Amino acid sequence: MLITSIMEARLREARLPQLSVPSLSCRGLWAWVLARLDTCLSEPLRQSSPVELSRGRLLIGILGMLLLFDLLVLFFYVRVSPDPLRTGTVQLTCLVLFTATLWRLRRATSIRKPAWFLCLLVTAAISTESWRAGTQAVAVNVMAMLVPMLTVYLLGVRWGLFFTVLIAANMGLVHPLLYPPPEGPALNLYSALFVLCGWLVSWMFLATRDEAHAALEQALRTLRESEGKLVSLVESADDPVCSLDARGRVLTINRAGTELCRQLFGAAPRQGSSLFDMLAPEQRAIWTERAGRTLGGERVRVQVDIVLEGRPRVMDLSLNPIFGAGRHPVGMTLFGRDITALKEAEARLGELHRNLLDVSRQAGMAEMATGILHNVGNTLNSVNVSTGLITERLQSLRVSGVVKTSALLREHTHDLASFFTRDPRGQQLPAYLETLARQLAAEQEALLAETRTLNQSVEHIKAVVSVQQSHARVSGVMEQVSVPQLLDDALRLHTVSFERMGIQVRTDYTPVPPVLVDRHKLLQILINLLSNARHALLDSGHPDKRIALRVGQCPEGRLYIEVADNGVGIRPEHMPRLFTQGFTTKKHGHGFGLHISALAAEEMGGSLTCTSAGPGQGAAFIIELPFQGGEPRG
Repeated sequence: MLITSIMEARLREARLPQLSVPSLSCRGLWAWVLARLDTCLSEPLRQSSPVELSRGRLLIGILGMLLLFDLLVLFFYVRVSPDPLRTGTVQLTCLVLFTATLWRLRRATSIRKPAWFLCLLVTAAISTESWRAGTQAVAVNVMAMLVPMLTVYLLGVRWGLFFTVLIAANMGLVHPLLYPPPEGPALNLYSALFVLCGWLVSWMFLATRDEAHAALEQALRTLRESEGKLVSLVESADDPVCSLDARGRVLTINRAGTELCRQLFGAAPRQGSSLFDMLAPEQRAIWTERAGRTLGGERVRVQVDIVLEGRPRVMDLSLNPIFGAGRHPVGMTLFGRDITALKEAEARLGELHRNLLDVSRQAGMAEMATGILHNVGNTLNSVNVSTGLITERLQSLRVSGVVKTSALLREHTHDLASFFTRDPRGQQLPAYLETLARQLAAEQEALLAETRTLNQSVEHIKAVVSVQQSHARVSGVMEQVSVPQLLDDALRLHTVSFERMGIQVRTDYTPVPPVLVDRHKLLQILINLLSNARHALLDSGHPDKRIALRVGQCPEGRLYIEVADNGVGIRPEHMPRLFTQGFTTKKHGHGFGLHISALAAEEMGGSLTCTSAGPGQGAAFIIELPFQGGEPRG
């Protein structure tokens, strides 16, 4: 449809004005000749198929040349011929017959009978003239070649062969028998053979032309079918579609495009009119520049805000070049699409995404608070145990024996020497004091040990609270962070639980420069990954529970943090859904942690990925981040 429209537009541009014959070019002269030939044909013949029309034109042309030849003979040859009466009679007869044939073509609905009559007349005239002259030169005249070419084209192969055999038989057999040539009949036979070859060549030409014409008809039929399907497809589209030529003139436009122009401009564009002329001057300049870029081979796509029926709308418009021969743009297509609903959905999606991020931050803070409370709770249990032990040991101290000894010594203050030497109780007192001193020293050591344990627990609580306070800042602030130190802080929050579960933590920190990230988000990711690793090790039941932390630099120049464990592992069918919101394999999980962590990594311009050899083979989570921060990944 589009190519056809462009061809029609070019034909309109190239249409010749009504010029006089001397001023016409070769193509114009041929068009003028064809127009004059068509005036000699009847209306049914002018409306017939191209092949039938071309045959009629050829018939008219041959009749015209024969009439001209007869007139020249009548005016210039009859007077000097040996037999003027006979020659004039023959020429007048031919002139009448040719004129009658022309008159017949003005009223005929088919050229079959006039063509058959003309071919018979030409064949008879050539044969009769050869008999009248009686010479070999006239018998083998080149005009005989006109018979196979004329008859094959006008009447077809079979009738062409019939007339060709007649003229060849006269040339090669009849004439040599009636007028034996002095040099022999060889020239006659060769000439007859060449006439037959002329029929063969004409047949081959006609067969080739018919085959090419059939292929062309099939191609045109296929093109029309494809064009019809394309027209139906374009017309049924709800989006506006328009094709323009190189000057911006409308070639085709579907109903949706027509209705859009009627609403925007108050009128529908006419075929052949410039679409850009309907725009305001400033918009016309903009779209003319865009059309120029499109005709340069560039695809132009823009989003335009318009008002339809009192409502603001957003249209996505694209200009695409139409390439002709030699990949040269000959026009362009204009496609439009109303994306208002899409824009509104994107706005709602952005709002939902922001709400999800807020929820994720709150969930991350809750996860961190849960971890802190868990660790503080475990440490408080240790503090409670240590306090109970100290209380029990203080209650079991033999302080009463010291009080009794002090009272006994106070009673014998004035006779201590006699008391220690003569009184049995005084004699036992040194040994009793020695035993009591040893017991009190042992109790003191035990109390000091419990006090140290209590102090360590209190120091751990202070450290956990300190870590929480150091990272409890406003989320979204980018700062230079030492990753190994941040990992140690995250580990410190899980120290007690790891020790109680017997989890061994191995670290491999390659020296890396500080990374520009949101400290809160990265700590949130690390705490979540360590918590997941702890749960995976707890569910595995392995006696040898290990977590490996690695920090290094990727070949692409990015930072990577790996948290690996030898826990329960991940099933292959779970891997594609691992970071999907709501997906979890825990009995009491909410499916938020990994999804939130992946979103946080993307917001920092990085990524969070996972690898696992399968169930029971552990898992490794890898965080990749740019050292100097980056744009959020889409």
